[in-house]
Amino acid sequence: MKTNLKSLRKSKGYTQIAVQMKTGIEQALLSKFENGERVPPTETLIKLADFYNVSMDYIMCRTDNPDINN
Repeated sequence: MKTNLKSLRKSKGYTQIAVQMKTGIEQALLSKFENGERVPPTETLIKLADFYNVSMDYIMCRTDNPDINN
């Protein structure tokens, strides 16, 4: 999961602070999610999937296709 979250953020050109400002998810938590130190709760996964316009399965590395639900 950490690989997909970080690469999604970087591919959009966002910093963790920018994602925090747009989603309301604390930067410290984003860092922990991206580094694999914590797993986001379901609500947060939904918020991140909606923000990046990808499926939760893609974020969780259950598929390589980010557009699986679109």
